[in-house]
Amino acid sequence: MADNKAYTRGQAIYEAGSAITSLGLIASGRVAAVYPGGAMMLERGDVAGITDVVNEAFFLGYKAVADTVVISYPYSNLETLEQLFSQHPDFARVSLCSMFKQITGLLGQCQKSEHHTGDLHQKLGRDISLYSELCRKYRIKAEEITEVDELDTYMIEESSDTWLADYYSGLGKLYQSETGKTVTSDMSVTMGMIRKGSLDARKAFQLLDNYYSFRQEMAAIYFKESGEDFYSKLTDLFGRMNPGTNEIIDLHRIISRIEESYFDEAGLDKEIYRNRIDEFADRADKVFDEAESMTGEAEEEEVAQAPELDNSLDQIIDFLEDESETVINFRTHVMDYRNVDDPESIDDDVSTLRKRIALEFNEIYKMVFFKSLEKKPTLPVLMFLYFGYVDEKLAGKKYTAVLAKLAQTISDNSKAGVYTFYGWLKSIYECKKDPSRDEFESDYVDSVHKLKVQGKIDAATEKKMLADGKARASFELDNFFRTADKVTYGRITTFCPIFTEATCIKDPSSTYVDLGGLSEALDAVRSVDYSAFYRESLDQKHIDVMGKEIIHLEYLPDFILMPNMGTRAVMWQEIEGKLRNSPARVAISIFHAEDLKNTIIRIAGEFRWEMCKRVQGARWNDVTERSLTSEYFDYVQFYRKNRDLSPEIKERIRTSLQRAKNSFKEMFVRDYILYVMFEGSGSPRLNKVARQIIYTYCPFNYETSAKLRKNPIYTEIIEHTEVKKAQRLHKLETLEKKISNAGQEVPKTLRDEVAFVSGKVKL
Repeated sequence: MADNKAYTRGQAIYEAGSAITSLGLIASGRVAAVYPGGAMMLERGDVAGITDVVNEAFFLGYKAVADTVVISYPYSNLETLEQLFSQHPDFARVSLCSMFKQITGLLGQCQKSEHHTGDLHQKLGRDISLYSELCRKYRIKAEEITEVDELDTYMIEESSDTWLADYYSGLGKLYQSETGKTVTSDMSVTMGMIRKGSLDARKAFQLLDNYYSFRQEMAAIYFKESGEDFYSKLTDLFGRMNPGTNEIIDLHRIISRIEESYFDEAGLDKEIYRNRIDEFADRADKVFDEAESMTGEAEEEEVAQAPELDNSLDQIIDFLEDESETVINFRTHVMDYRNVDDPESIDDDVSTLRKRIALEFNEIYKMVFFKSLEKKPTLPVLMFLYFGYVDEKLAGKKYTAVLAKLAQTISDNSKAGVYTFYGWLKSIYECKKDPSRDEFESDYVDSVHKLKVQGKIDAATEKKMLADGKARASFELDNFFRTADKVTYGRITTFCPIFTEATCIKDPSSTYVDLGGLSEALDAVRSVDYSAFYRESLDQKHIDVMGKEIIHLEYLPDFILMPNMGTRAVMWQEIEGKLRNSPARVAISIFHAEDLKNTIIRIAGEFRWEMCKRVQGARWNDVTERSLTSEYFDYVQFYRKNRDLSPEIKERIRTSLQRAKNSFKEMFVRDYILYVMFEGSGSPRLNKVARQIIYTYCPFNYETSAKLRKNPIYTEIIEHTEVKKAQRLHKLETLEKKISNAGQEVPKTLRDEVAFVSGKVKL
């Protein structure tokens, strides 16, 4: 039944991302249909939500911009919509005319947004070129704008079909004529138009979203909350140029244009943004009356070179007290690398030099590590072990000073599961940790035992080797280090393990990974997927009262900070050795140039998948043995036959699988990232089947579930889970009463299990 609803100015009618439960015919007033970066106006006779019907949720947001009355028609799916249209042909015709009008409007905005975004992208390239040119002219060191290489240009590669706007405009005129009444009565044509139009509207929305996201990425290059951005580089350059020249006038004009272009872009704090603009305006008013600013040069001079860092390469070599061929060759090749114009060149001679250095670096690192156990490392040696630093000229004055400061302040966070690679090696040497598996999934114990089986060593030698710190550390260096250092670096084809200023993607100070940053990133995962790192176990300490009751214990991963600046993290192994109740091992660069939170979310997704496979064994993809991997595997493998998925969603799954290169694990990880980043905050991104599977095995905590339970998209999933949860809690409460009635103390593990099942665990 239709229902009249009144809305005041500014009141939301339908929120973007909320489930579609009704469509709204505007009886009076005006409504803004909000899309990324703008809005279009709907008026009397328009139908809010008609362009969204092939989706589970509204992709546009609808808000009253004047006092408005909306006639609300219930909606659940396209079948019920067809019934509604059959009963009310006039409403069908009004809906189609409104849809055609809205699609035409969206397509028009697409063309404008595409032109605007492309223009800004071209200007960004010209701004960077001008910045580099002026820096060269004034002999100022130009800082690389590396973020421009990370722009997802694929977002703006796709354009809207220009003919579609004329097509839908023509359809609008047709359906408003007498002929339109006849055509509307044919439900097969009408529903075909609805499906086709809704898909085209969705595509237009996605294009607008892509253009808007791309503009936000560009805005983030010019303006960052930290103030370390391209805008600050341009304004600093302005302050260091000669007043009164044509160049400074041109630069001032460009800065003004940048301010105007990005002021209205979302994601920028208007107050901070305005304060920075006003601050520069004050400086610009005075700069032509002042002497040339020497701020940048002064900053360079302030980076004083500590005497103990002079000739760092020779100091590291001298520390070894070794004149072997490997040491001599390493020194020679590092000196050659210092003279290379482009350290990341793919020319054969440079590539060969990098490979030689990489091989020698591994051997030198091993020698330096063992020597550091005999005598106290000097500052350059510590910087070598922590960061791969070898030479102050290669690292540059500024970064050498940064590394020196960090090396002197690094503390042991092994109790919290965070290790520098140097600290990790010492833990293995001291038998506090076992060596990692090699790339063939064989660990140190397996390798030593294999020697015994082959008759190469006896039982006594096997026992001695298992406790031999030097052999254990050598195994880690020869296997884990060689691969993990290269993989975390990210750019495998140009990999070189020594720290150089020229290959720094970002400033080390801003990318340094410490305990605080990792803890914050982990908590971002655990605040949504609170059970991510819990394992099933038995309470052996209270086995007499707990029996075989399953409890869950949390084992947070060990993070090994590799001595490089890189872009990737790798979940090296999900458990230690054969112990399921042990921490996973994650290798990540000590200077991680990507967003740490996003990286850890991906790692958590990979861990979820691999840990489930470990527990399920050979039956990890057998759906008769229900698990996260088996259900997700079954969902992806047979999605075409799934009646719960619409044709449109099936097409999206097909596309997603292609992007994941047909890897079910990679597809799950991508869905998991969306789940943690968006679904946990009530912003749906997954289809209902994927959402149900992931929520079943990665449930939200109590507070989040209670909040989202009101949303129809989550209600059924959460209520189904709550039934199982109640059954489990009843069993635990019965056990707790039984123990109390027997006059025994209730173990803390039992109370913790109740909190775990309830979703009330504390981070």
